[in-house]
Amino acid sequence: MSESRLRTLRDHIRWAVSRFHAENLFFGHGTDNAWDEARQLVLGALHLPYEVADSYLDCRLEDDERAHVQALLRRRILERVPVAYLLGEAWFCGMPFVVDERVLVPRSPIGELIQQGFEPWLAASPARILDLCTGSGCIGIAAAHAFPDAEVVLADLSFDALEVANLNIERHDLEDRVFTVQGDGFDGLPGQRFDLILSNPPYVDAEDFADMPEEFQHEPAMGLACGDDGLDLVRRMLAEAADHLTERGTLIVEVGNSQVHVEALYPEVDFTWLEFSHGGHGVFLLGASQCREHQALFRSRLNG
Repeated sequence: MSESRLRTLRDHIRWAVSRFHAENLFFGHGTDNAWDEARQLVLGALHLPYEVADSYLDCRLEDDERAHVQALLRRRILERVPVAYLLGEAWFCGMPFVVDERVLVPRSPIGELIQQGFEPWLAASPARILDLCTGSGCIGIAAAHAFPDAEVVLADLSFDALEVANLNIERHDLEDRVFTVQGDGFDGLPGQRFDLILSNPPYVDAEDFADMPEEFQHEPAMGLACGDDGLDLVRRMLAEAADHLTERGTLIVEVGNSQVHVEALYPEVDFTWLEFSHGGHGVFLLGASQCREHQALFRSRLNG
């Protein structure tokens, strides 16, 4: 690599864009293009805000800063490590979160719903919210920010993920009303009911998982893959959701490309598939009454 002549922020960003294109990097962990990716990495490495004025881009880096930035750029190119892991931080719903390779990089379109206060889908502000398969805790913590009177539970099977979620609870000073629970699906929540259940569970089917770019190999596989059709956990969630929703509660689940499998498995169910202005797809909504109405059906198809 010929980085010896790079001096300014602009030099490093421009060089990175060229190299990212030449190396056919994948962008999908917070950005969707080489320029945004390079800017995020170079500025983030130096603790500068992404929105820094363009005049700052001509500032020269100190030798130690150059060495640090260039080391991260090499890892992004040679090892295909997502930027969020290189920086130890990702942004979701305008909030910073601690992230590392114990959790997925936050990117769920559910964030757009949170920022809209889930309008027009909720009858009232939820008193209790569950973020099931929470990972870093970003969805539940962002929901806690949106609904400042709500109690929020972050549940996950992975103890490692919950360690990260607890760091983020502390980071956002929410220890008084956001709590973590370890368990497989609803197993750690016997008898508990919620007004709003949100979930970005593992849902990638076997075919998609085999074809994923190298960047995804740095993420925990248990947060991505979930059986041949990607629905091993979603089937269980649907079968049990009615037992954990309040009478007028709402269930919102992201299944991404596995939407086709959901529709094929449950043609009788009138899922509401939500639309997004800023990208994303495969997120369904069911009311508690629908979960109760179809619970026998959901249970009958637990094995596919």
